[in-house]
Order: sequence, then structure tokens, then C-alpha cells
Amino acid sequence: ASILLFRACFMLLAMPIYLLSFLGIWEPFCKKIFFPFILEKIAAVYNRKTKRQKQELFRNLPEFTSPSGELKLLEIGTGCGSNFQFYPPGCKVTCTDIDLHFQKGLSQSMSQNQHLHYERFLVAAGEDLSQVPSGSVDAVVCTLVLCSVRDINSTLKEVLRVLRPGGAFYFLEHVAADHSSWNYFWQQILYPTWKLVFAGCCLTREIWKNLEQANFSELKLQHISVPLPWMPNKSHIIGYAVK
Repeated sequence: ASILLFRACFMLLAMPIYLLSFLGIWEPFCKKIFFPFILEKIAAVYNRKTKRQKQELFRNLPEFTSPSGELKLLEIGTGCGSNFQFYPPGCKVTCTDIDLHFQKGLSQSMSQNQHLHYERFLVAAGEDLSQVPSGSVDAVVCTLVLCSVRDINSTLKEVLRVLRPGGAFYFLEHVAADHSSWNYFWQQILYPTWKLVFAGCCLTREIWKNLEQANFSELKLQHISVPLPWMPNKSHIIGYAVK
């Protein structure tokens, strides 16, 4: 009852956004202006908070270089390219996103990270990577994206399809907090308003369960807490899985 009461209070505070959504105005404004702007700001802070974890996560990327000597990497939901700085020199990157409105930030990240080879940019959702041939990439990266895809299991099936045997899937995602924690209490309260404001981002997904049930031959997964003061998405999972 308390969760429903507080949830209603937050929905009341966000009533102008709900009204704009009802009128069909909020979604295009969010995708074109608000979300790209706020994501670029958040990405800078987030990279500072997770720099050590990301450096450690991507440290072994060169181990998945193909026998040809190339490391072909596909990133799902590239956004403004906040992960580029952590990829090894010479890596061939294919960027994908459902939104073209990140192009300004993405172009800036590309110019700042010229140690990489950028092959192409695809407008594609994680659930449909049909433009990418099966078994054609050595690594797939997905950070802070599985919280907002329409279907996690379909996305993971596509990841497995495009990876070559022995390739790896790298992830860093915020997830549902421990159900007995105050953080989870607030996640449940904020869930509908947060999802509306932040372009479909879900606070309470237990993504580690989807990864455990996917057909990876090896899964290295760790639960961590990212120090994000006053934010409901501190609980994260990080790691990689091998096809």
C-alpha cells in the first residue's frame, strides 16, 4: 500500500510529462532532444564512477581476437560512444543503436578515440541484428542497454547468433536491488515514472537470470554497487559470457 501511495505521488509530480505522453508529444521530444542530452551528461559521470570496473572488464578483450588477427567488435546501443576509450587499439567497431539523435556525441567520441577502426553504424534494435551476418564478430558489448530493450531473451539470442564460436559477450547493466533493501523499495515506487522519463529504462529487471538461462558455454558474472548518490540504480551486474 505504501509503494502504491508513493508511486501515485511521483506520478502526480510528473503529471505534465504524463499529459505530454498522452498527447503523443513526449516520446518524440524525449528521443530527439531530452534523452540524448541527458544521456551525454550522465555518461560522463558514469564513466568516472565505473572507470576502474570498465578497465578491468575489457582488459581481456584482446584474448578474443580471431585467428585472422582481427578483433571485430559489435556494440549494441552505442549511444554517444562512452565505451570507446576502453577498447584495445586496432579494434574494428560496428556501432548499433535505435536512435540517430546521438550522432553529435558519437562523432565527438570517435574523433577522441582514433585508436579504433569504425566500420559502420547500423540503425538496429538489440532484438533484431539481421543486418549482421551470423558468426561474424569476435565480441559483443552491451552496457546500460538491456534495461530498456523490449525483450532481453531475444536480444541474447541475437548476441549468440552474431558471435563466432569462442567469441565473448561483455555486459555492465543496472539491475533490481536486493528485495529486502530500501533501494528496491524506491525502485518499485519510481518504476513507472522512471520508465516514462528515461525512454523505457526499467529499474527492476533481474537481468542476471536471463544471462544464466541463455546458452553460453561460460559465464563470468559479478554483482556490484556503483556509487550513484540519490539514484535508485546503484545495483549492477558486470562480466562476460563466452559462446
